[in-house]
Amino acid sequence: MDADTVDPAAPSNANPEVLVSVTNVKKHFPIMKGVFRRQVGAVRAVDGVSFDIYRGETLGLVGESGSGKSTTGRVILQLDEATEGSVTFEDKELTETKGEDLRKLRPRMQMIFQNPHASLNPRMTVGTIIAEPLKEHKKSKGDERQRRVAELLSLVGLEPKHANRYPHEFSGGQRQRIGIARAIALSPDFIVCDEPIAALDVSIQAQVVNLLEDLQDVLGLTYLFISHDLSMVRHIADRVAVMYLGKIMELADVDDLYNDPKHPYTQALLSAVPVPDPEVEAARRHVILEGDIPSPANPPPGCVFNTRCPIAQDRCIAEVPEWRELGTDHWVACHFAK
Repeated sequence: MDADTVDPAAPSNANPEVLVSVTNVKKHFPIMKGVFRRQVGAVRAVDGVSFDIYRGETLGLVGESGSGKSTTGRVILQLDEATEGSVTFEDKELTETKGEDLRKLRPRMQMIFQNPHASLNPRMTVGTIIAEPLKEHKKSKGDERQRRVAELLSLVGLEPKHANRYPHEFSGGQRQRIGIARAIALSPDFIVCDEPIAALDVSIQAQVVNLLEDLQDVLGLTYLFISHDLSMVRHIADRVAVMYLGKIMELADVDDLYNDPKHPYTQALLSAVPVPDPEVEAARRHVILEGDIPSPANPPPGCVFNTRCPIAQDRCIAEVPEWRELGTDHWVACHFAK
């Protein structure tokens, strides 16, 4: 069975409802050169990923910068068009949904962007920014819309009286709360959180993550939480997918993955996370990866991790690893994982 085509099964001890299903999704950006702009190659940002997101859960998507995490989120929401593969939202095939039909689905799928400084229009007041999706989708008007804006500001921990202020008058954490208020304005089912805490001070990050958890409980939200902060992902996620060079390396329940990582790449990532106990930290074995992540325009043959893997053998260069299940609902793409 090929790692690109197998879709992880639902947990055997439950039958959760699949809200979003991603099957063999690829996103290749063409490389153009010359006077006539001929295509001479492609950047394989996402190169055949498959996973399900269950209603009400938080799926964490982790990996190094350049691994394709954000592009995966954008393709799911159809902000970028998939080169190949399938993305379904409930029973809707999003890759085949265009124009007005896709626009009607937009209120149910939203995104929280990484940089709150760049994602908010500096010329618009906070109230106008939050009201924009309500206006665009004709959900309310007049006093009703203003009441909804005030309600949303209160919901994310801001003062409704500040609706007439501009984004530059707020701190980074407050701006991200404004972005969250905009994302939940249309009462969505699914939100892609694209590194929503990466641009924030460490002291503020936990507050924003706690807010996301509270909103999930109150509004019944489903998250794809993209991050390179493994400690924060462990706090918020129910399951975690580990991504490297456009492919999923490992997918498991959060406790299983952190307590017993199977893939060498996951082991290396987790070994870099500091432990607050000095004695435990001193006794830990750190896995040091040599070299940089290869170019997605020219990925290695076989297993894409073979150039940096501490246990790589000839088979890893010649053969793409099978996407297989180890234990219960613990999936891994490695020839030698046990």
